[in-house]
Amino acid sequence: MNEWVKAGRVQSAHPIDPEVRQRVMRALADIESEHDVTVLYACESGSRGWGFASPDSDYDVRFLYAHRLPWYLAVESQRDVIELPISDELDVGGWELRKALRLLRRANPVLFEWLDSPVVYRQDEALTADIRHMATKWFSGKRSRYHYLAMAHNNFRAYLQGDSVRLKKYLYVLRPLLAVRWIEQGLGQPPMRFADLAERMVDDEALLAEINALLAIKMRSGEAEYSPRWPRIHAFIEGELARNAVDSDYKKPVGDSTELDAFLMKTVLTISQ
Repeated sequence: MNEWVKAGRVQSAHPIDPEVRQRVMRALADIESEHDVTVLYACESGSRGWGFASPDSDYDVRFLYAHRLPWYLAVESQRDVIELPISDELDVGGWELRKALRLLRRANPVLFEWLDSPVVYRQDEALTADIRHMATKWFSGKRSRYHYLAMAHNNFRAYLQGDSVRLKKYLYVLRPLLAVRWIEQGLGQPPMRFADLAERMVDDEALLAEINALLAIKMRSGEAEYSPRWPRIHAFIEGELARNAVDSDYKKPVGDSTELDAFLMKTVLTISQ
C-alpha cells in the first residue's frame, strides 16, 4: 500500500508555470484597458484548480469584473461576459459582477467553486471576503446536489461505457459524486480541491489506493490518455449512480437580495470614483 494511502492522503498538485502566470496577468490588464472594467477576482477553474492537471492541461482562467457607473445606467441590456479566444493552452473568460450576484442568488455551484479555488491570480481581498461570506448564506444543498448528480450521470453515459476510457473522465465523474456525498453529510458547499473531497469521503483503503494510482498516471500523461477500466473505481461509480437518481424537482433558492443590491452599488460606486 503506498504512503499516500497509509496517511489517508490523496495526491494533488496545482502546477502554474511562472511564464503562463505572467501571460494571465497581462491578459487581465489588457481586458481592463480594452473594456474599461475592473477585474475584481481571477482564479483557475479547471483541473489545475481541482488538483489533477495533466502536463498539457489548459489553464482555465475565470474572473469577475465590474464596469463603471454609466454602464449600469443604460436603457438597453448589454453583454455581461468577456471571453478571449483560446490561445495555446490559455482559456480566459469572466462574468460581470451583477451577473455573478444573480447567479449567487440562485446558488450557482460553479460560482461557489470559483470562490474556493486554491489558485488565485488576482483579488480584491476585502471584496472577495464579502462575496464569500454572502455565498455561505445562499448555498443550497438541493441545488448543488442536482448540479453534481447531473454532471456525474451525463459524463458517465457519455464517456465511461466502453472497455477503454479516458483517464480524466473517471475524475470528472468521481469528483461530482464525492461532492454529492459531502452535501448529503450536511457539510455545506463541497471544496473545489478533489483531494479534500476524496480524503474526507472515501474510507475504503483499496478504493483510495486505486484513486491515487489513477491520479499518478493522469498527472504525468496527456489529456487524451486512455486506459482499460479501473474495476474498483468503476464499481464505486456504478453503485453511487444507482442509489442517486437525478431529481429535477427542486426549487431555485429565493430570498431577500437587499444585501446583494447594496454590495453591487457599493462596489460600482467605489471603482467609479
